[in-house]
Amino acid sequence: MKNENETFTIGKLAERAGVNVETVRFYERKGLIQKPQNSIGYRKYPNSDAAKIKFIKKTQELGFTLKEAKELLELRVNKAAKCSSVKNKTDLKIKEVAEKINDLQKIKNTLIKLSESCSNKDVSVTECPIIESFEEIK
Repeated sequence: MKNENETFTIGKLAERAGVNVETVRFYERKGLIQKPQNSIGYRKYPNSDAAKIKFIKKTQELGFTLKEAKELLELRVNKAAKCSSVKNKTDLKIKEVAEKINDLQKIKNTLIKLSESCSNKDVSVTECPIIESFEEIK
């Protein structure tokens, strides 16, 4: 069973959260976790910071920015917050991801057309239709 009062040095915290020490320091600078008081020559981080860091990393894996992760963390500890607030943020992220997918699909289609325009692979690069398309002024 985890001891909620257990504390860790920055190295142990990083190890427990599955990140490196620089990530912990970065999160401190961004205000995602609090910089603890110096205790006997070194800082001791609470066990809850490992959970916060894991939470942040998971949100990032799902495409949330650090700013959005911080907002979600704040909602997480706000007893008055409703699940609808988190759902709204998630729905906005879904819309954003769908737009990115659409943009990436357009890029992919353009790249396919460019690749298909290069039917003679032995032609000099100076006559390459792909290179020429990059140089076109529109």
